[in-house]
Amino acid sequence: MGLFGFFNNKKKETLDKGLEKTKESVFSKLARAVAGKSTVDDDVLDDLEEVLITSDVGVETTVKIIRRIEERVARDKYVSTSELDRILREEIANLLSENHSDDNDDWDLPSDHKPYVILVVGVNGVGKTTTIGKLAYQFKKAGKKVYLGAADTFRAAAVEQICIWGERVGVPVVKQQMGSDPASVAFDTLQSAKANGADVVLIDTAGRLHNKVGLMNELKKIKDVMKKVLPEAPDEVMLVLDGSTGQNAFEQAKQFAAVTNITSLAITKLDGTAKGGVVIGISDQLKVPVKYIGLGEGMEDMQLFNKKEFVDSLFKKD
Repeated sequence: MGLFGFFNNKKKETLDKGLEKTKESVFSKLARAVAGKSTVDDDVLDDLEEVLITSDVGVETTVKIIRRIEERVARDKYVSTSELDRILREEIANLLSENHSDDNDDWDLPSDHKPYVILVVGVNGVGKTTTIGKLAYQFKKAGKKVYLGAADTFRAAAVEQICIWGERVGVPVVKQQMGSDPASVAFDTLQSAKANGADVVLIDTAGRLHNKVGLMNELKKIKDVMKKVLPEAPDEVMLVLDGSTGQNAFEQAKQFAAVTNITSLAITKLDGTAKGGVVIGISDQLKVPVKYIGLGEGMEDMQLFNKKEFVDSLFKKD
């Protein structure tokens, strides 16, 4: 990792600060779980199970983690409670590894074709448009030519917001009239981006979930139209989730996964919440990699997700 490597000190500080509430919550619960115990026995494991579930890791993922720890305890015969942090850290990292082919250390994109197209989905209010703006900023900072498509044409506020981000970041936004066909906006965006040699395209979509069939048809139509311009598009379908909603984010993720093929996740608003454990659960349950995490209001606070740094930060004792 060179000079511009992902985890410089500033980024690390943002990550540590962003996960502070989750960490405090997990550690205080862990301390209670092992109070007065020297070895990891069934009682400790029961308490640990409760710690993970109440930290929004989710029931199924928690059961998986506990089972792995039980196997280690059985194999090693004697495991002291002081080792529990390390074992828990290792098992969570292993679990995340199974859903992440690799960690992203820079804002590079595949070089075999241009532009790289990211279709962004998620319900309203999760920070979808803000995430697009922050990603546009990071890609531009990394020297990429970025185009934005305002295909959430059902809300005037969404089009307006993405245009404001476009101005702030200094990247073009392709839009049409309010209420126009989202697929038509996506088509125009890709044509412009292709004609102008863009490196990356981020396309916003409507965040309505009340009608799954409608949403499914709309996303399919957008994808079909994109393929007319670029046969491989979209390269990524990214679901944006609000980490502070904990288990609700889980439910949203499941609903979206049922209507379209999600290939990456961006989890926002992790700062200011003790529900950071949801990152572990969602990644495990959906078998989709978390690619970006939002840790604050600033443009720099959208980070590439690095599982090792995430787990280290979560279990780092001050």
